[in-house]
Amino acid sequence: MDEREILTRFKAGTLGRDDAARLLNGARQPRTETPFPPPRPESVPDPDHGSPDAHGASDGHGGPEGRGMSDGHGASVGPGASVGHGASVGPGAFDGDRVLDSRAAADRATSTDLIAVVGIAGRYPLAPDLHAHWDNLLTGRDTSSAVPATRAWLASSAAGRRGHFLDAIADFDPEFHGITPTEAAQMDPQERLFLEVAWDALEDAGYTGSRLDALTTASGASRALGVFVGAASHDYALLAAGAWTPGAGAIPAAGHWGLPGRLAASLELTGPAQAVDTAECSGLTAVHLAVGALRRGECAAAVAGGVELLLHPARLADGAGEGVGAVVLKPLHRALADGDRVHAVVRDTAGGHRTRPRRPEPRAAEEAHESRETTARRIGSAGAVTGIAALTDAVLQVRNGVRITGGPESAGVPWPRTRDEAGRELPRTATVEIAAESGGTAWAVIEEYTAEPGGTDTAEPGGTDPGGDGGPLLLSAPTPAHLAATARRLADWLTATATADAPADADADTNAGHPASGPPPAGLARALRVGRAALPCRIALPASRGVTELVARLRHFADTGEAGPEGATADLRDGRGDPLGLDGLPETRDYLIALWRAGRTETLTRLWLNGVGVDWAALEAASPWAAPSQPPPPSARLRRPLWLGADRAPEEPEPNG
Repeated sequence: MDEREILTRFKAGTLGRDDAARLLNGARQPRTETPFPPPRPESVPDPDHGSPDAHGASDGHGGPEGRGMSDGHGASVGPGASVGHGASVGPGAFDGDRVLDSRAAADRATSTDLIAVVGIAGRYPLAPDLHAHWDNLLTGRDTSSAVPATRAWLASSAAGRRGHFLDAIADFDPEFHGITPTEAAQMDPQERLFLEVAWDALEDAGYTGSRLDALTTASGASRALGVFVGAASHDYALLAAGAWTPGAGAIPAAGHWGLPGRLAASLELTGPAQAVDTAECSGLTAVHLAVGALRRGECAAAVAGGVELLLHPARLADGAGEGVGAVVLKPLHRALADGDRVHAVVRDTAGGHRTRPRRPEPRAAEEAHESRETTARRIGSAGAVTGIAALTDAVLQVRNGVRITGGPESAGVPWPRTRDEAGRELPRTATVEIAAESGGTAWAVIEEYTAEPGGTDTAEPGGTDPGGDGGPLLLSAPTPAHLAATARRLADWLTATATADAPADADADTNAGHPASGPPPAGLARALRVGRAALPCRIALPASRGVTELVARLRHFADTGEAGPEGATADLRDGRGDPLGLDGLPETRDYLIALWRAGRTETLTRLWLNGVGVDWAALEAASPWAAPSQPPPPSARLRRPLWLGADRAPEEPEPNG
């Protein structure tokens, strides 16, 4: 009987406390290797007989994760590791009663727990990402325009009409997602857009790599990530049906099952995957369903979002809008225990039809209110994406401490916290309420996350890593071109971040376009190692030499394809990885643990570069961890036009970033 079965039976009342504690003691005994002192470096075999070079490792090869380091029960594998919810695995007796109490309490909390927003991403009119969208909100920018000339098939209905449109909706990067160009051309662009944005949200949360394996439910299922998507239109299928002729072959599917199903299948997820259509409420209803699934324990985390594109002439109307957005949700107590960055907290959600959902009265006039009307002023009447767009705006406001008033003349104003009768500051709160023309309603309360006094919710910019990270910076991508583009994007981000953090009295002319000196943002290298998928084309660089040198190395690689001194690259496409077959050996896990405990990060790096499935997240689980206060930018994509029955859209789309 394993640990999960013991705990499940204890919770169900079919196993007594004493028996459960005794069984837990027995179940944990075989895993006492972690408390022993680390072996001396000279006692650890090194396949390369090389000298340490400050490199480290990440997760597996050829896919989004490795599975080699977990013990199957959530136990950490580094020195000083802990098991479960705070039960120390040290020399001496195992305290089964304490683990039972903490595990049962945590499981009970799931049914009523607050829900953390740990990842967020989106694309909206005149905004390829949420940074640009927030700038638009702050300035009250009018995002309306004439129908893009690139949508030639809408020309018959476009005259004189204005709406709120996304750029380059025909563009997609099939190679990044392991999809053939022919298949991608048959996919609804809504499905393609949501796949990209959901992936970006997962990267923002740090859950495209082996950390996915740690998302487990009480039943023991790993990769327990739910996917909930709101969508309401089938324009692409209608366009294909209208152009169909005998012998033309299959047309795109009209259903929305592919929106959640594609992501769930590609990541081998075990949580629920559902599409929902409640008109303008769809995106917020998806969040409501995700919150319910989390509180019922059906999944350990969830992606929720919505998407809307205007592709058919019959739906073109003045003021219509488009967009795609997604959030990653986790129970707050679990997010804090896992060191996740918390953008905001979902306090409650509700849904109904032709009735006002149950909700508390607003606390004060200082509470922000997001609705269908406020969203329409910013991105147009955006159909199924309205709800998730309104929730996104609420999250951005409570996170940044700025209220968006709605008027162009004063769109963004400071938002001080209110205080209770005792003078204590209260978290900023926003309500999101969407009423659809069909009669459906959906509602949510979003609250600012404020760390407990003395807490360490996220790493501060600059300084050293929370866990004393001196390991390498690891990047991977599906092709060499993708890897170079990702390296260049990271260099640009580091330059912008470091320049923004430079002292106010720094010489602006001297430093223009160059990063300020100092260390990279705290937690950056570790976040990339543990939170990103390990794809076939890889580079390892030392991250401890300072941001200026790191930026120079990244740009050199992006321009030349060479990693330079102390760096290394690998191309594991076409099955070139793991030539010795170490992944298939039961002894490999223990060997990797020994390397980590001995500080042989350079050997782990070489193994990772050779395609061995190194679960960096499990190796580093024992070290204190907090996600960077500013997440690294998403992986770069190389998009190109893909459209109905061809590899090109009717017209060349506008360039995208």
